[in-house]
Amino acid sequence: MLYESIDTAAINDEDLPWIPFTPYSNEVFLKYIKCDPVRGETITLLKVPAGASLPKHHHSGTVIVYTIKGAWKYIEHDWISREGGVVFETAGTSHTPIALTEYGDEIITLNITQGDLLYFDENDNVCAIENWKTGVQRYLAYCEANGIEAKDITSFAA
Repeated sequence: MLYESIDTAAINDEDLPWIPFTPYSNEVFLKYIKCDPVRGETITLLKVPAGASLPKHHHSGTVIVYTIKGAWKYIEHDWISREGGVVFETAGTSHTPIALTEYGDEIITLNITQGDLLYFDENDNVCAIENWKTGVQRYLAYCEANGIEAKDITSFAA
């Protein structure tokens, strides 16, 4: 296939379901927009209730986070990302996200993640690894369990 045959495509987020981020949380939801097996990249929306936190994690690749709604921060940093804020995370970093309560009732972010996310337990042992493949597996399992026709989230093609 030549690049000339690849057409521009659009994905509407209302065409995709919010999926609980189990087993980590039943309050946190993901919307998988794309899980790219070639680049090892995921593009997701993340929805977190204010006051919630996610486990500490380590990035093997870069992450870009655009804050759509609310505000959040990492326990390990002093900055706060509010609506319209962009966070660039370098490969090889670890941090613990928290959703702040003083900026609304939920946080929604757009995340472009390359590589693996390694999640740690309370003793800093790796307890889970998330990446494009686990995202596809979670999405397909959710669609099957809920009678939803799955879309090909590994491609932008129709």
